[in-house]
Amino acid sequence: MSSSALPLPRLTPWVLRLLVTMAVVQLLLATIFTSPAAFDLLTFDPARGLGRPWTVLSYAFVHVGLLHLLFNGVMLAVFGPAVERRLGGPAFLLYYVYCAVGAAAFALLLNKLYAVPPFVGASGAILGVLLAYAVMYPDQELILFPIPIPITARQLVFLYAAVDILGVLVFRRFGDGTAHEAHLGGLLFGWLFFRLQGLGAARHAPAPPPRALQQPAAVGGREERPRVSTPVPRLPASDPVQAELDRVLDKISAKGMASLTPAERKFLDEVARKKKEH
Repeated sequence: MSSSALPLPRLTPWVLRLLVTMAVVQLLLATIFTSPAAFDLLTFDPARGLGRPWTVLSYAFVHVGLLHLLFNGVMLAVFGPAVERRLGGPAFLLYYVYCAVGAAAFALLLNKLYAVPPFVGASGAILGVLLAYAVMYPDQELILFPIPIPITARQLVFLYAAVDILGVLVFRRFGDGTAHEAHLGGLLFGWLFFRLQGLGAARHAPAPPPRALQQPAAVGGREERPRVSTPVPRLPASDPVQAELDRVLDKISAKGMASLTPAERKFLDEVARKKKEH
């Protein structure tokens, strides 16, 4: 999977650290801690989850093989850097951990309805990162390897969600070995994160002016209508950072600075700082 407009992005600090941590854990389990008991100690089992609280996070750094690790690593390397640059390093790490724990918590809840098998892997957290990418760059076109069909980031999230819903309802009965519950949990908790952030921003937005101030005023015998700021259409940018900057500037033009979320304000500050450095 790759972006149709960009090569593999340069890795950001926390994306790189997470990739290295997953690789080191995989190496240790393959060379030193080869006992099945060591693997089981890090696995999240919904049936025993409450008795082994560390596993709600440890499972996300363990993979069943190199192909599993490679797939999740590529997903994190493709989508993670843009999200980390937008959120900032510490916030990105907290969001990643939040989605990993949320994926396990969702599986724990579903285990009350049916037996959810034990699972490992960073997929739940990484799908949370994918959702964040789709929220920030919804129309960014991607190519699904090896199928040369362009798809937007938003569409990719819906595709993953549909496959995993089918997995929970149908495929799990055949034991396909995929942690569909964790995937859905990562997507759900990621959606909740941005949903609550949006509600918080709306709650602190300034109230609209009184109706009287919105009426046209008579000046010199004719009506003087208030000027309304209209966003200027922009050409689509191939650079996601430029595309996001255009979107934020359009939002400021239409609604004012007060409409920006904390993440958008942080993004503008980072862009301004980089322009000063250059």
